[in-house]
Amino acid sequence: MTDRSSGRLVLGGRRAALEAIRSRVAERLLVSTSIANRSTPGLRELLDEAARSGLRLERVPERELDELAGRDHQGVAVSVRRPRELDERALLGLPFADDALVVMLDGIEDPQNLGACARSSEAAGAAALIVRSRRAAGVTASAIRASAGALLHVPVATVTNLVRTAEGLKDIGFTVAGLDHRAPATIHDAPRPAGRLVLVLGGEGAGISRLLREHCDLLVSIPMPGRVGSLNASAALAVGLFGFALRPSPGEALADGVGRRSYDA
Repeated sequence: MTDRSSGRLVLGGRRAALEAIRSRVAERLLVSTSIANRSTPGLRELLDEAARSGLRLERVPERELDELAGRDHQGVAVSVRRPRELDERALLGLPFADDALVVMLDGIEDPQNLGACARSSEAAGAAALIVRSRRAAGVTASAIRASAGALLHVPVATVTNLVRTAEGLKDIGFTVAGLDHRAPATIHDAPRPAGRLVLVLGGEGAGISRLLREHCDLLVSIPMPGRVGSLNASAALAVGLFGFALRPSPGEALADGVGRRSYDA
């Protein structure tokens, strides 16, 4: 939601608040008076991080939090600056590493799905997340919360033409791989291309648009021997990231620390 007094985004929930504080974009920390004096591990972690960041705690009535952040705020909210979104030119000017991973989303319309995709992308070490500007979810408070704060960490580029952006990324050394259920090669069969990689995911149902699919360097599918015919978008992306994009290229050893990151429910 939006803080009407400042035009900033208001994020409810302890995990999103904690990540906002850690990423130095939080400007106000609001805690309900009904829980402000409690001592739970999650709340202590949040308050300790705020103290280290010099962020002052503001105790507010529960109803004020309800108005600012919706009812599912867990007694905590932060007011944050809107994350800076890149355009195509700024994206292509980023100092990408030689093995950089970028995620491109073609038509993810649900903010919850966008948030979940961003969370998987950040966990996989993606250098950027690309979304299209039309008929797609944007970086809103609900998307940031669904991402567990990941949208505050991974750079997001909003572009008008995904095909042009894909071609621009190819020009700076990226291989573009699309997740497509019709592809004969699976993520297990196809070798992971060496160097910089863009992983493209289409929207649920429609998949990757025809033109963008034609501009992919390769297409891979996710084998599903079960009875369910498809995964939701964020689950498919997670499988593609950890089952294909992060797999070592032929002759390449796993880097120290790969696969050792933790997760929480």
